[in-house]
Amino acid sequence: MRTRITELFGIKHPIIQGGMHFVGFAELAAAVSNAGGLGIITGLTQQTPEKLAKEIERCRDMTDKPFGVNLTFLPSISQPPYPEYIAAICEGGVKIVETAGRSPEQYMPTLKAAGIKVIHKCTSVRHSIKAEAIGCDAVSVDGFECGGHPGEDDIPNMILLPRAADELNIPFVASGGMADARSLVASLAMGAEGMNMGTRFIATREAPVHDNVKRAILEANELDTRLVMRPLRNTERVLKNVGVDKLLEIERSKGANTKIQDIHELVAGVYPRVMVDGDMDAGAWSCGMVVGLINDIPSVKDLIDRIMTEAEALVRGRLENLLAA
Repeated sequence: MRTRITELFGIKHPIIQGGMHFVGFAELAAAVSNAGGLGIITGLTQQTPEKLAKEIERCRDMTDKPFGVNLTFLPSISQPPYPEYIAAICEGGVKIVETAGRSPEQYMPTLKAAGIKVIHKCTSVRHSIKAEAIGCDAVSVDGFECGGHPGEDDIPNMILLPRAADELNIPFVASGGMADARSLVASLAMGAEGMNMGTRFIATREAPVHDNVKRAILEANELDTRLVMRPLRNTERVLKNVGVDKLLEIERSKGANTKIQDIHELVAGVYPRVMVDGDMDAGAWSCGMVVGLINDIPSVKDLIDRIMTEAEALVRGRLENLLAA
Protein backbone atom coordinates (compact mmCIF):
# COMPACT_ATOMS: atom_id res chain seq x y z
CA MET A 1 0.00 0.00 0.00
CA ARG A 2 1.43 3.35 -1.06
CA THR A 3 0.37 6.62 0.53
CA ARG A 4 1.99 10.00 1.01
CA ILE A 5 3.13 8.80 4.44
CA THR A 6 4.90 5.68 3.11
CA GLU A 7 6.57 7.86 0.47
CA LEU A 8 7.55 10.57 2.97
CA PHE A 9 9.18 8.22 5.47
CA GLY A 10 10.40 5.49 3.12
CA ILE A 11 8.37 2.72 4.77
CA LYS A 12 6.42 -0.21 3.33
CA HIS A 13 3.19 0.08 5.33
CA PRO A 14 1.38 3.24 6.51
CA ILE A 15 1.59 2.25 10.17
CA ILE A 16 3.47 4.24 12.81
CA GLN A 17 4.26 3.21 16.38
CA GLY A 18 3.77 6.30 18.49
CA GLY A 19 6.21 7.33 21.19
CA MET A 20 5.22 5.91 24.58
CA HIS A 21 6.96 6.51 27.91
CA PHE A 22 8.87 3.44 29.10
CA VAL A 23 7.55 1.47 26.11
CA GLY A 24 9.30 3.00 23.11
CA PHE A 25 12.69 1.35 23.53
CA ALA A 26 14.92 0.10 20.72
CA GLU A 27 13.44 -3.42 20.84
CA LEU A 28 9.94 -2.30 19.93
CA ALA A 29 10.98 0.42 17.50
CA ALA A 30 13.21 -1.98 15.57
CA ALA A 31 10.51 -4.66 15.47
CA VAL A 32 7.98 -2.21 13.99
CA SER A 33 10.45 -0.92 11.43
CA ASN A 34 11.56 -4.43 10.45
CA ALA A 35 7.89 -5.32 9.91
CA GLY A 36 7.51 -2.47 7.42
CA GLY A 37 6.10 0.25 9.69
CA LEU A 38 7.81 3.18 11.37
CA GLY A 39 9.17 2.44 14.83
CA ILE A 40 9.70 5.26 17.30
CA ILE A 41 12.13 5.51 20.24
CA THR A 42 10.75 7.64 23.08
CA GLY A 43 13.44 10.25 23.65
CA LEU A 44 12.64 11.45 27.17
CA THR A 45 12.40 7.91 28.56
CA GLN A 46 16.16 8.06 28.19
CA GLN A 47 17.21 10.14 31.20
CA THR A 48 20.06 11.93 29.45
CA PRO A 49 20.96 12.83 25.86
CA GLU A 50 23.92 10.49 26.18
CA LYS A 51 21.61 7.57 27.00
CA LEU A 52 19.41 8.49 24.05
CA ALA A 53 22.47 8.36 21.78
CA LYS A 54 23.21 4.83 23.02
CA GLU A 55 19.56 3.79 22.50
CA ILE A 56 19.72 5.05 18.92
CA GLU A 57 22.88 2.99 18.41
CA ARG A 58 21.11 -0.07 19.87
CA CYS A 59 18.24 0.39 17.46
CA ARG A 60 20.63 0.68 14.51
CA ASP A 61 22.10 -2.69 15.50
CA MET A 62 18.61 -4.21 15.28
CA THR A 63 17.30 -2.70 12.03
CA ASP A 64 18.49 -1.18 8.79
CA LYS A 65 15.05 0.30 8.14
CA PRO A 66 13.93 3.87 8.90
CA PHE A 67 12.99 4.63 12.50
CA GLY A 68 12.31 7.83 14.40
CA VAL A 69 12.59 9.43 17.82
CA ASN A 70 9.75 11.00 19.79
CA LEU A 71 10.49 14.26 21.57
CA THR A 72 7.70 15.65 23.75
CA PHE A 73 7.79 19.31 24.73
CA LEU A 74 5.92 19.69 28.00
CA PRO A 75 6.03 22.31 30.75
CA SER A 76 7.98 21.11 33.75
CA ILE A 77 9.70 22.51 36.80
CA SER A 78 13.05 21.25 35.53
CA GLN A 79 12.96 21.41 31.74
CA PRO A 80 14.90 18.70 29.91
CA PRO A 81 17.91 19.90 27.88
CA TYR A 82 16.06 19.77 24.58
CA PRO A 83 18.90 21.18 22.42
CA GLU A 84 21.16 18.39 23.69
CA TYR A 85 18.55 15.73 22.97
CA ILE A 86 18.15 17.14 19.46
CA ALA A 87 21.92 17.08 19.02
CA ALA A 88 21.95 13.39 19.97
CA ILE A 89 19.21 12.73 17.41
CA CYS A 90 21.06 14.61 14.68
CA GLU A 91 24.43 13.05 15.48
CA GLY A 92 22.81 9.62 15.54
CA GLY A 93 21.70 10.08 11.94
CA VAL A 94 17.99 9.82 12.72
CA LYS A 95 15.97 11.44 9.93
CA ILE A 96 12.46 11.30 11.42
CA VAL A 97 11.25 12.98 14.62
CA GLU A 98 7.79 12.73 16.15
CA THR A 99 7.16 15.83 18.25
CA ALA A 100 4.36 16.18 20.77
CA GLY A 101 3.12 18.49 23.51
CA ARG A 102 3.95 22.13 22.94
CA SER A 103 4.82 23.52 19.53
CA PRO A 104 8.28 22.53 18.23
CA GLU A 105 8.56 25.86 16.39
CA GLN A 106 11.72 27.10 18.12
CA TYR A 107 13.54 23.85 17.30
CA MET A 108 12.38 23.53 13.68
CA PRO A 109 15.36 25.37 12.12
CA THR A 110 17.81 22.95 13.76
CA LEU A 111 15.78 19.89 12.82
CA LYS A 112 15.28 20.99 9.22
CA ALA A 113 18.95 21.95 8.84
CA ALA A 114 19.79 18.34 9.72
CA GLY A 115 17.44 17.06 7.03
CA ILE A 116 14.99 15.66 9.57
CA LYS A 117 11.34 15.11 8.69
CA VAL A 118 9.00 16.17 11.50
CA ILE A 119 5.58 14.73 12.29
CA HIS A 120 3.80 16.63 15.06
CA LYS A 121 1.04 15.15 17.21
CA CYS A 122 -2.03 17.39 17.35
CA THR A 123 -5.41 17.06 19.05
CA SER A 124 -7.18 19.78 17.06
CA VAL A 125 -7.46 21.12 13.54
CA ARG A 126 -6.17 24.55 14.59
CA HIS A 127 -2.99 23.04 16.02
CA SER A 128 -2.58 20.91 12.89
CA ILE A 129 -2.79 24.04 10.71
CA LYS A 130 -0.17 25.69 12.91
CA ALA A 131 2.10 22.65 12.57
CA GLU A 132 1.86 22.91 8.80
CA ALA A 133 2.59 26.63 8.94
CA ILE A 134 5.81 26.20 10.93
CA GLY A 135 7.15 23.62 8.48
CA CYS A 136 6.17 20.23 9.86
CA ASP A 137 6.18 17.57 7.15
CA ALA A 138 3.20 15.65 8.52
CA VAL A 139 0.77 15.58 11.41
CA SER A 140 -0.52 12.83 13.68
CA VAL A 141 -4.14 13.77 14.41
CA ASP A 142 -5.17 12.45 17.85
CA GLY A 143 -8.86 11.97 18.50
CA PHE A 144 -10.57 12.04 21.88
CA GLU A 145 -10.33 8.24 22.03
CA CYS A 146 -6.55 8.27 22.32
CA GLY A 147 -4.50 7.19 25.30
CA GLY A 148 -2.41 9.93 26.86
CA HIS A 149 -3.29 13.57 26.30
CA PRO A 150 -6.37 14.09 24.06
CA GLY A 151 -6.47 17.86 24.51
CA GLU A 152 -9.46 19.77 25.84
CA ASP A 153 -11.80 19.88 22.83
CA ASP A 154 -13.13 16.31 23.17
CA ILE A 155 -13.55 15.76 19.41
CA PRO A 156 -13.59 12.09 18.31
CA ASN A 157 -11.93 10.91 15.14
CA MET A 158 -15.12 10.48 13.10
CA ILE A 159 -15.29 14.28 13.09
CA LEU A 160 -11.68 15.28 13.60
CA LEU A 161 -10.15 13.33 10.72
CA PRO A 162 -12.44 14.65 7.95
CA ARG A 163 -12.02 18.17 9.35
CA ALA A 164 -8.24 17.76 9.18
CA ALA A 165 -8.55 16.50 5.61
CA ASP A 166 -10.56 19.60 4.71
CA GLU A 167 -7.90 21.97 6.04
CA LEU A 168 -4.45 20.40 5.61
CA ASN A 169 -2.17 20.17 2.61
CA ILE A 170 0.49 18.07 4.32
CA PRO A 171 -0.24 14.38 4.92
CA PHE A 172 -1.56 13.22 8.27
CA VAL A 173 -2.10 9.94 10.09
CA ALA A 174 -4.97 8.99 12.36
CA SER A 175 -4.21 8.34 16.02
CA GLY A 176 -6.51 7.26 18.83
CA GLY A 177 -8.65 4.13 18.61
CA MET A 178 -6.39 2.48 16.03
CA ALA A 179 -6.00 -1.29 16.37
CA ASP A 180 -6.68 -3.26 13.20
CA ALA A 181 -7.47 -3.28 9.49
CA ARG A 182 -10.85 -1.65 10.07
CA SER A 183 -9.07 1.25 11.79
CA LEU A 184 -6.71 1.68 8.86
CA VAL A 185 -9.32 1.48 6.10
CA ALA A 186 -11.68 3.83 7.94
CA SER A 187 -8.85 6.32 8.49
CA LEU A 188 -7.91 6.25 4.82
CA ALA A 189 -11.55 6.80 3.89
CA MET A 190 -11.65 9.92 6.06
CA GLY A 191 -8.57 11.42 4.45
CA ALA A 192 -5.68 10.14 6.55
CA GLU A 193 -2.62 8.63 4.86
CA GLY A 194 -2.04 5.99 7.54
CA MET A 195 -2.43 5.37 11.24
CA ASN A 196 -0.47 5.73 14.46
CA MET A 197 -0.91 2.98 17.07
CA GLY A 198 0.16 3.23 20.70
CA THR A 199 -1.79 1.01 23.09
CA ARG A 200 -2.12 -1.75 20.46
CA PHE A 201 1.68 -2.03 20.21
CA ILE A 202 2.04 -2.43 24.00
CA ALA A 203 0.16 -5.72 23.66
CA THR A 204 2.80 -7.36 21.45
CA ARG A 205 5.51 -9.88 22.23
CA GLU A 206 8.33 -7.43 21.58
CA ALA A 207 6.98 -4.63 23.78
CA PRO A 208 9.54 -4.41 26.62
CA VAL A 209 7.00 -4.08 29.44
CA HIS A 210 5.95 -6.27 32.35
CA ASP A 211 3.55 -9.09 31.52
CA ASN A 212 1.08 -7.59 34.02
CA VAL A 213 0.69 -4.61 31.69
CA LYS A 214 -0.12 -6.77 28.68
CA ARG A 215 -2.53 -8.83 30.78
CA ALA A 216 -4.29 -5.69 32.01
CA ILE A 217 -4.80 -4.53 28.42
CA LEU A 218 -6.26 -7.90 27.40
CA GLU A 219 -8.64 -7.93 30.37
CA ALA A 220 -9.84 -4.33 29.90
CA ASN A 221 -12.64 -3.12 27.66
CA GLU A 222 -13.60 0.22 26.14
CA LEU A 223 -15.32 1.29 29.37
CA ASP A 224 -12.21 0.90 31.52
CA THR A 225 -10.32 4.12 30.78
CA ARG A 226 -10.65 7.33 32.78
CA LEU A 227 -9.83 10.99 32.19
CA VAL A 228 -7.62 12.54 34.84
CA MET A 229 -6.14 16.02 35.38
CA ARG A 230 -9.14 17.73 33.77
CA PRO A 231 -9.21 20.45 36.47
CA LEU A 232 -5.61 21.27 35.50
CA ARG A 233 -6.50 21.42 31.79
CA ASN A 234 -3.85 18.76 31.20
CA THR A 235 -6.29 15.92 30.52
CA GLU A 236 -4.88 12.42 30.24
CA ARG A 237 -6.70 9.21 29.33
CA VAL A 238 -5.47 6.37 31.54
CA LEU A 239 -6.46 2.83 32.49
CA LYS A 240 -8.66 2.56 35.57
CA ASN A 241 -6.89 1.16 38.67
CA VAL A 242 -6.74 1.72 42.43
CA GLY A 243 -4.31 4.63 42.08
CA VAL A 244 -6.49 6.30 39.45
CA ASP A 245 -9.56 5.90 41.68
CA LYS A 246 -7.69 7.72 44.46
CA LEU A 247 -6.65 10.45 42.02
CA LEU A 248 -10.19 10.99 40.81
CA GLU A 249 -11.49 11.16 44.37
CA ILE A 250 -9.00 13.93 45.14
CA GLU A 251 -10.09 15.82 42.01
CA ARG A 252 -13.75 15.41 42.90
CA SER A 253 -13.23 16.70 46.43
CA LYS A 254 -11.09 19.69 45.43
CA GLY A 255 -12.78 20.48 42.15
CA ALA A 256 -11.45 23.55 40.35
CA ASN A 257 -9.03 24.13 43.24
CA THR A 258 -7.05 20.97 42.44
CA LYS A 259 -3.30 21.59 42.23
CA ILE A 260 -0.66 19.34 40.73
CA GLN A 261 0.81 18.93 44.21
CA ASP A 262 -2.44 17.27 45.34
CA ILE A 263 -2.04 14.39 42.90
CA HIS A 264 1.72 14.42 42.35
CA GLU A 265 2.46 10.99 43.83
CA LEU A 266 -0.19 9.39 41.61
CA VAL A 267 1.10 10.84 38.32
CA ALA A 268 4.85 11.41 38.79
CA GLY A 269 7.33 8.55 38.54
CA VAL A 270 4.56 6.05 37.91
CA TYR A 271 5.76 4.59 34.60
CA PRO A 272 8.78 2.61 35.86
CA ARG A 273 6.63 1.12 38.62
CA VAL A 274 3.99 0.05 36.11
CA MET A 275 5.95 -0.83 32.98
CA VAL A 276 9.04 -2.30 34.66
CA ASP A 277 7.80 -3.59 38.02
CA GLY A 278 4.26 -4.51 36.99
CA ASP A 279 2.58 -2.60 39.83
CA MET A 280 -0.74 -2.07 38.11
CA ASP A 281 -2.26 0.04 40.88
CA ALA A 282 0.63 2.51 41.20
CA GLY A 283 -1.19 5.40 39.55
CA ALA A 284 -2.03 6.92 36.17
CA TRP A 285 -0.55 5.48 32.99
CA SER A 286 -1.71 6.30 29.48
CA CYS A 287 -4.05 3.85 27.79
CA GLY A 288 -6.57 4.30 24.99
CA MET A 289 -10.20 3.23 24.66
CA VAL A 290 -8.89 0.89 21.97
CA VAL A 291 -8.28 -1.71 24.69
CA GLY A 292 -11.80 -2.85 23.83
CA LEU A 293 -10.47 -4.08 20.48
CA ILE A 294 -7.34 -5.85 21.76
CA ASN A 295 -7.74 -9.58 22.33
CA ASP A 296 -4.32 -11.12 21.75
CA ILE A 297 -0.56 -10.58 22.08
CA PRO A 298 0.95 -11.28 18.66
CA SER A 299 4.42 -10.56 17.43
CA VAL A 300 4.77 -7.12 15.85
CA LYS A 301 5.30 -8.69 12.42
CA ASP A 302 2.22 -10.89 12.73
CA LEU A 303 0.15 -7.89 13.83
CA ILE A 304 1.23 -5.65 10.97
CA ASP A 305 0.97 -8.43 8.37
CA ARG A 306 -2.54 -9.25 9.62
CA ILE A 307 -3.61 -5.60 9.44
CA MET A 308 -2.36 -5.17 5.88
CA THR A 309 -3.82 -8.48 4.64
CA GLU A 310 -7.20 -7.79 6.18
CA ALA A 311 -7.17 -4.18 4.97
CA GLU A 312 -6.71 -5.33 1.39
CA ALA A 313 -9.50 -7.87 1.84
CA LEU A 314 -11.80 -5.15 3.17
CA VAL A 315 -11.12 -2.86 0.24
CA ARG A 316 -11.14 -5.47 -2.52
CA GLY A 317 -13.87 -7.59 -0.97
CA ARG A 318 -16.50 -5.95 1.18
CA LEU A 319 -16.25 -2.39 -0.19
CA GLU A 320 -16.00 -3.37 -3.87
CA ASN A 321 -18.86 -5.84 -3.42
CA LEU A 322 -21.02 -3.08 -1.93
CA LEU A 323 -20.42 -0.98 -5.06
CA ALA A 324 -21.19 -3.94 -7.32
CA ALA A 325 -24.39 -4.61 -5.42
